[in-house]
Amino acid sequence: MTPTKVAIIGSGNIGTDLMIKILRTCPTLQVAAMVGIDPDSDGLARARRLGVPATHDGVGGLIAMVDFDAIDIVLDATSAAAHLKNAAALAPYRKTLIDLTPAAIGPPTVPAVNLADRLADGATNFNMVTCGGQATIPVVAAIASVTPVPYAEIVASISSKSAGPGTRANIDEFTETTSRAIESVGGAVRGKAIIILNPAEPAVIMRDTVSCLVDGSADHRVITESVHAMIARVAKYVPGYRLKQPIQFIPVDDARQVRTLVPAGSPAVGTQVTVFLEVEGAAHYLPSYAGNLDIMTSAAIRVAEAVALNRTQPTESDSAP
Repeated sequence: MTPTKVAIIGSGNIGTDLMIKILRTCPTLQVAAMVGIDPDSDGLARARRLGVPATHDGVGGLIAMVDFDAIDIVLDATSAAAHLKNAAALAPYRKTLIDLTPAAIGPPTVPAVNLADRLADGATNFNMVTCGGQATIPVVAAIASVTPVPYAEIVASISSKSAGPGTRANIDEFTETTSRAIESVGGAVRGKAIIILNPAEPAVIMRDTVSCLVDGSADHRVITESVHAMIARVAKYVPGYRLKQPIQFIPVDDARQVRTLVPAGSPAVGTQVTVFLEVEGAAHYLPSYAGNLDIMTSAAIRVAEAVALNRTQPTESDSAP
């Protein structure tokens, strides 16, 4: 199979990690361009040393490249505001865009949950939600697949050292985009997302807490099996993704709290299911504590590989039965 040519927009940490991962681990993809706006960025310098064509003239420089017509997939690792402009500039050229920002132009995509559906729909702009979304939405979906989830809340805790300017600039978009995707992809009636930048030294790896309110009669064994199966599915493309400790089932007896959190008319609530996760990075380019960035690049590459394969034969996504 001839490798599918891809371009990466954004020569920062995420874009550089994407490039290194693809070069090291993805024979089905070929990095045909690295695009930035800072001529002195480490990402562009590394690209040139590795023989990857590079430009510091942004998306305009990409369009002007000799090999541009041969590029099928563009991975955007910039910011939500920049992706809006990049998508508009690339629209006439009919490229498949994989958006690692919270811009949310395309449908939210979490490979282990709904990649097969997005491919079947013919999506051309795959929004990768957020790092917290990629880590926690699969668990919400696993619980919602076996029992109704009127309310789901996630807390993503990441090392402050792993949060660059793009992450910090997108904090508001993070909470909004993740909350919506908890509902639209995860299957919760109402979702809420919180992000914490942990300044601890030495830096700590990404940790996520998922709390779902469910019916008190829900089968704990069935929920546990569903969550474990989903974690194994995500770990296929994010090896450092794992359960931190046993799943907790806590009776809910505060009626006022339930009324505040659960939308009117939702199924009865009697149990809080809490799942503790951690994500260790593969350390291809970024430190191993930067699991929040690693899960985004790993999920984006999973989508790129599926898009490439889907062009030659029907694709079985991680979310397929």
